[in-house]
Amino acid sequence: MQNYICETCGVQYEGSVNEPHSCKICEEERQYVSSKGQSWTTLESMVESGTYKTEVSMEEENLYRLQTSPSFGIGQTAYLVKGNGYNVLWDCVSYIDEHTIEVIQQLGGIDAIALSHPHYYSTQVEWAETFNATLYIHEDDKKWVTRMSERIVFWSGDTQELSEDIVLQRIGGHFKGGTILEWKEGNHQKGVLLCGDIVRIVADREWVSFMYSYPNFIPLPGDTVERISQRMEELTFNRIYDAFNRVIKEGAAESVQRSAKRYVDALNGMLFQT
Repeated sequence: MQNYICETCGVQYEGSVNEPHSCKICEEERQYVSSKGQSWTTLESMVESGTYKTEVSMEEENLYRLQTSPSFGIGQTAYLVKGNGYNVLWDCVSYIDEHTIEVIQQLGGIDAIALSHPHYYSTQVEWAETFNATLYIHEDDKKWVTRMSERIVFWSGDTQELSEDIVLQRIGGHFKGGTILEWKEGNHQKGVLLCGDIVRIVADREWVSFMYSYPNFIPLPGDTVERISQRMEELTFNRIYDAFNRVIKEGAAESVQRSAKRYVDALNGMLFQT
């Protein structure tokens, strides 16, 4: 029995003798099956190849970036937040080896793993078992879990407090259970949001955007974006990190609000004529 990993999205499946027939994450309209067809690997094969490494680097005080090189799957970034005696891995990457484990242990290990949405589930169970951590996934996205574990907590509602300074906020959008992490002590107590691509920072680092599907260019409805912006008005933050190494370092709350207005105006035909 092997836990196969989809090479397109990087998500690991329940143990099986043979490769799964298809990847339900990739076959859904928010993702895609590679034009080369469905292909699979395993974590063991990745380690044995000697091709990959997961680099850990500091972004700011008590915040560390985890990125696999060369890029694998979707190529997202995960983050380790060192809270007040409570370390949280935000989102996850597929590749983990002994070197990765050693570096994370030197930083104090991982108490909890929290996921923004199914595209980043990767090898989350491997990480949870390695670090004896609890996995937090919103119950609205339970059907997308491809490898079950007793370590998974399916939380409900809009807010899940992990510690006094780290809170999960379900805002929906990209997925019904789409979640962001509010780190109240980050950026010298000004507040930091880790957003995956539930909220995506655009190229100039001055605006953000929101999508139902990024690879397939399917937008969200205007009323959904308005609801997200209202929800985010309730949070205190000055900085945002997304899943692809983009950061709005200052004034992020204002960027979210004006970006949401621009998005809705564009959908409603009020932004431009063409």
